[in-house]
Amino acid sequence: MRMVVWRWVWLFGAVVAAAAVGGASGGAVTYDGRSLIIDGQRKLIFSGSIHYPRSTPDMWPSLISKAKSGGLDAIDTYVFWNLHEPQPGQYDFSGRRDLVSFIKQVHSQGLYVCLRIGPFIEGEWSYGGLPFWLHDIPNVQFRSDNEPFKFYMQNFTTKIVNMLKSENLYASQGGPIIISQIENEYQNVEKAFGDRGPSYVRWAAAMAVGLNTSVPWVMCKQDDAPDPVINSCNGMMCGETFVGPNSPNKPAMWTEDWTHFYDNYGNTTKIRPAQDIAYHAALFIVNKNGSYINYYMYHGGTNFGRNASAFMITSYYDQAPLDEYGLIRQPKWGHLKELHAAVKLCSQALLYGTRTNFSLGPLQQAFVYNGGNGECAAFLVNKDAASDPDVQFQDRTYRLPRKSISILPDCKTVAFNTAKVSSQYSTRTMGAVVKLDSPEKWQEFDEVIPSFNDTSLRSDSLLEQMNTTKDVSDYLWYTTSYEQSEELRSVITVDSRGHVLRTFVNGEFLGSGHGTYRNQSFSLESGASLKSGVNNISLLSIMIGLPDSGAYMEKRASGLINVSIGDKDLTFYSWGYQVGLVGEKLQLYTEEGSSKAEWSKLNQSPQQLKWYKSKFDAPEGTDPVALNLGSMGKGTAWINGESIGRYWISFHQPNGLPSQIWYNIPRSFLKPTDNLLVLFEEEAGDPLGVSVDTVSITKVCGHVSGSNPPPVASYLKQRGRRPKVQLRCPPSKNISNILFASFGSPLGDCSRYAPGSCHSTKSSAVVERACLGRRKCSVPWSYRSFGGDPCPGVSTHLLIEAECQ
Repeated sequence: MRMVVWRWVWLFGAVVAAAAVGGASGGAVTYDGRSLIIDGQRKLIFSGSIHYPRSTPDMWPSLISKAKSGGLDAIDTYVFWNLHEPQPGQYDFSGRRDLVSFIKQVHSQGLYVCLRIGPFIEGEWSYGGLPFWLHDIPNVQFRSDNEPFKFYMQNFTTKIVNMLKSENLYASQGGPIIISQIENEYQNVEKAFGDRGPSYVRWAAAMAVGLNTSVPWVMCKQDDAPDPVINSCNGMMCGETFVGPNSPNKPAMWTEDWTHFYDNYGNTTKIRPAQDIAYHAALFIVNKNGSYINYYMYHGGTNFGRNASAFMITSYYDQAPLDEYGLIRQPKWGHLKELHAAVKLCSQALLYGTRTNFSLGPLQQAFVYNGGNGECAAFLVNKDAASDPDVQFQDRTYRLPRKSISILPDCKTVAFNTAKVSSQYSTRTMGAVVKLDSPEKWQEFDEVIPSFNDTSLRSDSLLEQMNTTKDVSDYLWYTTSYEQSEELRSVITVDSRGHVLRTFVNGEFLGSGHGTYRNQSFSLESGASLKSGVNNISLLSIMIGLPDSGAYMEKRASGLINVSIGDKDLTFYSWGYQVGLVGEKLQLYTEEGSSKAEWSKLNQSPQQLKWYKSKFDAPEGTDPVALNLGSMGKGTAWINGESIGRYWISFHQPNGLPSQIWYNIPRSFLKPTDNLLVLFEEEAGDPLGVSVDTVSITKVCGHVSGSNPPPVASYLKQRGRRPKVQLRCPPSKNISNILFASFGSPLGDCSRYAPGSCHSTKSSAVVERACLGRRKCSVPWSYRSFGGDPCPGVSTHLLIEAECQ
C-alpha cells in the first residue's frame, strides 16, 4: 500500500514541477484516438476560456495565475476580428487587443494556449466578431462557399497565424499554442446554405491546415469536420450528448463546458452548481474517453463599449470560477481544482491503461483503468438523481451520492466525489466608497432632438438601421414633417425591428417601447397632440448590439418599418436621418470634449435624453471598483473617456429586479484623483443615487461531513485523512469574526443555515481558537477536537461561516 501511495506522490509532484518550470513550452503536437500528444507524451488537459479584450492587460497576470492555481493546464481564447481589423487592411493590436502580449503572459506562467481564431466566433459578441465593413463587400455571403467572404476570411486568418509564427508562439517553435480552431459551431447553420455549406467546411479546413502551424486544428460542433481537423463538442452535458470523434484516430475534446448561462437584459439568472460541472466533466472522461475539457467561461469579464451582442448585459459570465472582477468564486473554483487534482492522479492509467466497465446497479457503473506498471484507477458513477445507493466494488462497500462520480486513484480509496463540496463558499459584497448624492457634484447637458430641417441625409422611405449607421452608433434618428390643418389629438403607431424606440413630436416626449431578446420586433402606439401647421416628428431608434449568430447575417435588418398617424401612412414620406447623438459627435465623454461643451447645473426634474458628468477620486486600496447605477434608467457610462458599457436598469427580470446594477470600472481606467464620469441617460434616471463602490469578499464559509473525501493534497500525503473546513480570506484581510460554527447537525448549507437538533458546545471556541486573526485556517472534522460525538447515531457535520476584514 505504501509503495502505491508514494508512486502517486511522485507522479503528482512531477506534474506540479513540470508546470512550475514552464511545462507549456515547445515540442511537436499531434494526436491519436486517446489524446493530444505533446512532445511525445499523451496529455490530459483542463483548459479555461479567458478573453483578452473582456479584461484589461493589468488584470491578465492575476487571471492567468488564478487559473493555474485552479489546476488548469491551458488558457483558451477567441480572436476578435472586428477589434483587430476595424477597416479593411487596417489592424489594431493595442491595449486590450494585444493578442501577442496576452499569449506571452500565458506562456510565462507555464500554461498552454488554445487559440480559437474563428474568425466568426459568436460568443455573445457584436456581429459574432465579424467587422461590419464586411457587410458592404459586393456580393458577399457570410460563412458560405462565397468567394468574397472566403477572400477576407483567409486574409485575416493568415494575418493572425503569420503574426504568431513571427513571435515563435506555436508549440513547434517553443511557444505555448497547442491547438487552433477554425469556424465556430457551423453545423448549427450549415443546412441553410445547401450545397455551399459542406463545400465551405471543406474549404475552411483545407485553408487552415494549409497555413502550416504544426499544431492540430479543431471545428467545434462539426460532426463532419474533414480530416485531419478534429470535431469537438460544445454544451453542458457532452459526456451524454457528444456523438464522439468522427474518426477512431481523433481524441474526444470538449471545447465549451459551460460554467454558467450567459445573461441578457430581462432574463432570470440561472446558476449552474459546481457539483453539476464536476459531474459532467468526469462523465465526459469516462463515457467518451475525453482527454481535453475547456471551461467556457473560466473568467467571463466585461463587454466594454458597444461590444455586447443584441440584448446582452455588460457583465459576461459573472458566475464563472473567476468572476467579472477577477475574484475567485467559491466553491466553483475550489471544487473544480479538487476535481483536476484527483483526475491527474489517474492520468497514467487513463492515458495509457486499458479500460473495463461493468454495472454496479440499475443506474450505477464502474469504469476501471489498469496501467502496464500496476496502476489502477476507478470512477464509480451514479446516474440516479433521487437516491444514494451503497454499491459493492472490489470487496468494499461505497456509498454513492445521487448523481455523482467518485474517483479512486488506487481503485480503493475515494479521493474526490463530484457531489461533495469540501471547498469554501464565499460572499461578494459591494460597498459604497464615493456617493455622488449632491446636486453640486453633477452637471448636465441636454441632447438635441433633431427636426427634419436639421438633417442632411434624406430618403423617401424608412431606411434599414444597421446599413445606415454602419455600426458607429447605437442611435439613429428618423425625422419627418407632418402638416395638420387644425389642432388634433391622434395616435402615432410605429412598427420596429428593434430594439428600443423613443417618440417625440415637436420636441415633446410621447412614449417609448422595446423588444426582448427572444422577440426583438415590437409596435409602439403613442398619443400625440398635433398643432395646426407643421409638426416635427422625431423617432429615436436604438440598438443594443448587433446580432451574433444565425445564417445569412448580412441580410439581417433593424430599425423602423412602418409609421402612421391615425389612418395616415407616413412610411413613404420624405424622411431625414441623423446617425448618432450630438453628444457623441462632441465627444462629451472625453476630458477634451467635455471641457468644450456648455454644461448646466443639475436640474432635478426628470427628463429624457440627458448627459450627466461628475468627478471622483479613486477608492484607496486594490479592491476592484464598480459603478452602482441602480437609480438610473438606460444608457451608457464612460470613465475618463473609456466606455464601461451599456446599462439598462429599467428593464427588469421576472422577479422585478434589474438584470445588472453594478458596472465594472477596471483600476487601469482610473487616475488617483479627478476621474471624469459621464453618463448618457435615455430615460429619467436619477444621478443622485449613483455611487462608486468597491468589490470584496467579506464572508467565507465551509461545510463538510465525516463522509466527505479529504482534500486531495491531504489524501496524497497520507495525513489529515479526516475532511476539513478550510477557510481563506482574500489578500490583506483576516478572519475577524466567526459568524456561525456548529459541529453536529446544522440545518442547510453555506447558502442558508441554522442550528440543528444537536450541537457541540465547544464549536465556537474550537473554531475561534483556530481561525481568529488569521488569513486562512483549517478545522478538521474530528470528534476529539470537539469533545466527542454530539449526535450519536446521526451523521455529523461541521459548518463554519467567518467574516473577513
